[in-house]
Amino acid sequence: MSKIEKIMLDGYGSYLAMSKGKFIVKDEERNIIAEYPLFESDIGEVLLRSGNLISVGALASLGFWEIDTLILTRKGKPVAYLKGIDDESHVKTRICQYEAYLGNDKGIHIAKEIVLGKLLGQNSVLEKHDLRPHERFKERIENIRSNDLKKMRKKLLGLEGRLTRGYYEKIFQLIPNKLRPEGRKTFHAYDGINNTFNLAYTILKWKCHNALIKAKLEPYLGFLHSVQEEKPSLIMDMIELYRHLIDDFLIQYCQTLKVKDFTTKTESISRRKKGKRQYLTNMKTNKLFRALYDYLESRVEIPRIRHGKSQTIETLINEEALLLASYLRDEKTTWIPRIAYVTELP
Repeated sequence: MSKIEKIMLDGYGSYLAMSKGKFIVKDEERNIIAEYPLFESDIGEVLLRSGNLISVGALASLGFWEIDTLILTRKGKPVAYLKGIDDESHVKTRICQYEAYLGNDKGIHIAKEIVLGKLLGQNSVLEKHDLRPHERFKERIENIRSNDLKKMRKKLLGLEGRLTRGYYEKIFQLIPNKLRPEGRKTFHAYDGINNTFNLAYTILKWKCHNALIKAKLEPYLGFLHSVQEEKPSLIMDMIELYRHLIDDFLIQYCQTLKVKDFTTKTESISRRKKGKRQYLTNMKTNKLFRALYDYLESRVEIPRIRHGKSQTIETLINEEALLLASYLRDEKTTWIPRIAYVTELP
């Protein structure tokens, strides 16, 4: 079996080109630092950051061979990806997705299963670190009843939100004192730890987005999260099933971080106001990416769809999107997401 490679260009001025059947990575002085023969290595993914360069020939090869390609800012935020012409095929899947959203029982079933899966995952993190887990949430979810997806969503998110706030209060106690934030902040966080969590979640978001596209699902039509302009609600739904894995990874990763590993930047908060925010330095960001990508290659004891008793976290995400699509197309009688518990990870 060919080796699966991930090409990550993280140096300013790094250059990716294609020559004689090989992807070639060069440094700023155009010295060759790595070669990836296309037919000897299975190129699974390419990450490009602002400041990198790429030839049109390399872009064409990435598109032709359908190699996942993600483009990030200098801070590591994903902003775009290379999309194939055939990615909008399989209209039947999206029609079934719309029908589930508009009225049948599938949308409600999916929303409930996502909340249940998220809380089960959180409990595995809490139990691993000897923290008090959530209690009696399964029956509380089951007792939430409504034939209206909008009303059901509101009730589910209310329950999930209360429990998740308590979850972050507990796991943040595991962060070193000098770095520990007062609480969980998402959009426009100021402290370095919250921004590190947000950065890692953006990589998970990309993995879920990519999995949904491959499954021919509509990323912006979700069931638990509301449908709004510019809100990728199905991606947000999917993220909830795996966020606890990132949390556990970061709990351990943050033990090695120090105050000097963060840099402070002054940014615009609004039209008339600026604020200072902490981010990992570029070097630490690169190391985080590599460590996180290695983690996503960790194996979990969940059988694959066709063969094998275990699989990587990344494969699990891809398979779960396919299973969800099969359920929406009536090829499966139900959909119960397979949760990877951190207590079972090596």
